[in-house]
Amino acid sequence: MYIEQAYKSKHEFWRYLLGIGAIFFGWQVFGAIPLMAALFTKSDAMKILASGDVGLMSEALGANLFLFLMLLTFAIGLVCLFIWTKFVHKQPIKELTTSRKKVDWGRIFFAFILWSIISIAFVFIDIQLSPNDYEFNFNLKPFLILAVISIVMIPIQTSMEEYYMRGYMMQGIGLLAGNRWVPLFFTSILFGLMHILNPEVEKLGYGIMVYYIGTGFFLGILTLMDEGLELPLGFHAANNLTTALLVTADWTAFQTDSLYRDISEPVLGWDVFVPVLVIYPILLFIFSKKYGWTNWKERLFGKVAEKEIFLGQNAIGSSNDESLLEL
Repeated sequence: MYIEQAYKSKHEFWRYLLGIGAIFFGWQVFGAIPLMAALFTKSDAMKILASGDVGLMSEALGANLFLFLMLLTFAIGLVCLFIWTKFVHKQPIKELTTSRKKVDWGRIFFAFILWSIISIAFVFIDIQLSPNDYEFNFNLKPFLILAVISIVMIPIQTSMEEYYMRGYMMQGIGLLAGNRWVPLFFTSILFGLMHILNPEVEKLGYGIMVYYIGTGFFLGILTLMDEGLELPLGFHAANNLTTALLVTADWTAFQTDSLYRDISEPVLGWDVFVPVLVIYPILLFIFSKKYGWTNWKERLFGKVAEKEIFLGQNAIGSSNDESLLEL
């Protein structure tokens, strides 16, 4: 049981309350120092910073340097998260990652490959259906630099979001609430709201929050049904990596030297709602069949096991494992 893994470590709620704030501060303040320092080297730094315009920042620093520094904030945030859990909660990273005896890399790669194939297929189908909406943007040297930055840094960025939201908060709020649905709803809605300052929201309106919040619920359901972060880690990395490498636009958070540039006038359309209402349910069905998920109601809305019961069952399981090893 994933949420209950936190029982094995120091899990008083004040540790989580302080941790949520401290990790966020390290991510958004300490993590932003390199980016701010780079922007301050520009003559019109104050104008750029005051505008909050991602496009201006990207133009001032260059797309690849800006992307790297933006992703570096997440890397610093992830380090802060791991340090906090290790020294304040005394919790191993494995127990923040999964309820299994070891991290299942097969799950991570399966989710990554599956969503990469689907994402790439959707992009190229849309290019074929609406060729006038896209401009071929390939430039070998910038693209190779982009590829290196993306392959190294984007999985770190997405891992930070997953460990912070579906990991740290899911476990802490789950223990406090004593059930599974409160952390599911809280982290999913918060995940959506954390994207509210993205340029896509300004361009398309608040309707796009259906996609962000819906994606939060999808990732939360994956975590609770599969009792670990492996599937969300693989899916999220594939989603952002394919986005960064394949298509960019002047109004998106990721403005990169990608293969294509979307030059169409953005509208809130099917591409926002279909993933949430059609694709995600199909993916849940695929994952459920592959990994034998059952008892959906209990896993998503049931109570978190009592500490004594969980630790007792865990102790029995460990004893059985030792007995088998002796045999």
